[in-house]
Amino acid sequence: MTAPAGKPHRPGRAGRDGFLQVLHAEWTKFRTVRGWVTGMAAAALMVVLVALLAGLSSDQKGAPPVPTGPGGEPVTDSFYFVHQPLAGNGSVTVSVSALESSVPAGPGNLRPGSVPWAKAGLIIKDGTRQGSPYAAIMVTGDHGVRMQHDYVDDTAGLPGAVSAESPRRLRLDRSGETITGHVSLDGTKWTEVGTARVRGLGSTAQVGLFVASPPSVGGGGTAGSVSTATFEDLRTQGGWADGTWTGDQVGAESPSFAGYPGNTSGSFTESGARFTVTGAGDIAPAVRDSLPTGGHLRDILAGTFAALIAVIVVGALFVTEEYRTKTIHLTLAASPRRSRVLVAKAIVLWFVTFAAGSAGTILAVPLGERLARGNGVHIFPTSSSTDLRVALGTAALLATASVMALSLGAVFRHSAGAVTTVVVAIVLPYLLIAIPFVPAGVSTGVATVTPGAAFAVQQTLVPYDQVASNYTPYYGYYPLAPWAGFAVLAGYAVASLAVAAVLLNRRDA
Repeated sequence: MTAPAGKPHRPGRAGRDGFLQVLHAEWTKFRTVRGWVTGMAAAALMVVLVALLAGLSSDQKGAPPVPTGPGGEPVTDSFYFVHQPLAGNGSVTVSVSALESSVPAGPGNLRPGSVPWAKAGLIIKDGTRQGSPYAAIMVTGDHGVRMQHDYVDDTAGLPGAVSAESPRRLRLDRSGETITGHVSLDGTKWTEVGTARVRGLGSTAQVGLFVASPPSVGGGGTAGSVSTATFEDLRTQGGWADGTWTGDQVGAESPSFAGYPGNTSGSFTESGARFTVTGAGDIAPAVRDSLPTGGHLRDILAGTFAALIAVIVVGALFVTEEYRTKTIHLTLAASPRRSRVLVAKAIVLWFVTFAAGSAGTILAVPLGERLARGNGVHIFPTSSSTDLRVALGTAALLATASVMALSLGAVFRHSAGAVTTVVVAIVLPYLLIAIPFVPAGVSTGVATVTPGAAFAVQQTLVPYDQVASNYTPYYGYYPLAPWAGFAVLAGYAVASLAVAAVLLNRRDA
């Protein structure tokens, strides 16, 4: 049969119009059921209330703030500094002939030990304020010569450890904001390690020797270490002061400074051009287990757990309630193409849950952070863009979990089975990640291949090669990037939806 003249048949448009009608019907259905709307509002409210409680209750009240670097990132900035001012341009050269470290061996006792990222070398810094710009060239315990600046940038130089038989000569040159580090084995042939543009040094900067000794990392946490370096043949050139060297422990009050183990302390001795310097701490990006627990953005959004349960239940009920009341027959009769009904339900549910989740998280993040800081609670600093990504990512996590519950509800046709399955698939991995004594390999695997990988969207911490730490999901370091982790959950949700659509088309309602 042909279409009447002047009214050409447009199946594509008719199909779109038909789907929009189904979509509108599902939206109307959702918003007219008070229990479902209340469930979504409760999910948003739980996120906010738990954030407020996290800001009010913490064992970290009164903890000093975490210093931030030039880029706004949280940093560790504690070391022993032997320095004097350099006005304008200049250079400093020194030979490092020894770097020895000690680690705790019981209460009040020390033993020689390996501290791979112990550091000793030359540094130029904008004063002694924590988080101020700097550049440094150094020898390390196990990672050879490095050129580092502004906490997050790290460049490798000559490999190998230093000794009296194999010293390293280091040179640091300043020309305006450009700092260049060189290394030499014999003091004659020099190799450039790196060049950094360090903004904010000012016309006069503090320059000199430094020693840092990060806490040693173990399975149960960290323990303070101390390192001593021997510097020889110290030479300066340029606009230096009167030649008097001053020793200071930078960042002694920092929350990341573990202190000196045993009866040691930061110090230096000077004999001509030879210096012996003892120091502790680190100059690096801050990591979770080097700081007091609590006060992280993930902790403020701990209400995600309760909200997740709520949206899973609503998602399952959005379809299983129709099976229970037998109204699914009317729904499918009105739209014989059954898969369109399921897709329309998924779209409505996803956007409703995302809107509710966004409202909760966008309110919870700033309110929780402000309340925490107002109560003297240590907060790990994050950028505004990271806050927004975490808030919207958490809302997307909730929305996608609800769609997965909807899909399994259509598969099982009753809410108990769907809710239990999704809780086991998403909430159980969340709990395994949150338990500190779960082996790192298990928690990493759970955070990689299960739907719980989506909690990576709440990640605000970045692992760094130049910082030894417990980089596990328990400490907030996920094996997948934030949106890659979310994609794992999205894959499970899409697969579940596809299975549900196939079964819905093949069997009787």
